[in-house]
Amino acid sequence: MRQCVLTSSAGKRLIGKAIAELPVIKSTLCHGTIAIVAGTTNGYVAEEILKTLGEEKAFDRKRFFRGVTLPPEYEVTEAGRLPDESGFLGDVIIKDGVWQRGKTIGDVADELQEGDVIIKGANALDPLHKRAAVLVGHQQGGTTTIALQAVVGRRVRLILPVGLEKRIYGNLDEIARLLLIPASKGLRLLPVPGAIFTEIEALSSLAGVTAELVAAGGVCGAEGSIRLAYSGTGEAESLAEQIIQSVAFEPSFTIR
Repeated sequence: MRQCVLTSSAGKRLIGKAIAELPVIKSTLCHGTIAIVAGTTNGYVAEEILKTLGEEKAFDRKRFFRGVTLPPEYEVTEAGRLPDESGFLGDVIIKDGVWQRGKTIGDVADELQEGDVIIKGANALDPLHKRAAVLVGHQQGGTTTIALQAVVGRRVRLILPVGLEKRIYGNLDEIARLLLIPASKGLRLLPVPGAIFTEIEALSSLAGVTAELVAAGGVCGAEGSIRLAYSGTGEAESLAEQIIQSVAFEPSFTIR
């Protein structure tokens, strides 16, 4: 068994690389629609998928989000919105191998059918029960409720890339209920029925190893990092180590 430490940004890159290599993504990329809803982790996913189309240089993930959690020195609204959102260019919608630039999940949700894929980030993760939930600031439920119409109504596949740094303890449904109490302040929380995809699933998918979260945290830029222990055949462990080294020095995410 070997160990590794992944910073938050390295974990996002690892997840992005792994999702881009999933068989369902490769097949839908050519024949079907993939809707990548804006979010910081999904920025890495979009970058890696667009790389397979030779389009990654035209994509900028610095503004690829709607709401975001930032430290106090940043000016944001209660819903995590920045005062200036002029840099937001839409979600990444790919239909039959062609990037539909400028479109959002709202533009294509009604057209999505079984076999298509929505990729949506999350803000809370229950890794034990493999469930995730999304913070909601929009009065109509935002992109989450738009996506769920296609997921629940037409069985469109929902993949939830989410880093283990977002793990919580407790029942997601109960937490959501507390945040939905009338007269409460702040964001709401909506548990969603999708397939979570963390750094653990990423290493399993790319290298065939079994990984487990064994510790977390750090300083000097390693705040929010995770420590994984992983095991497999000697060949699988060596491949996992190579993959980890390829993402280990991923720069911290920044919007400036």
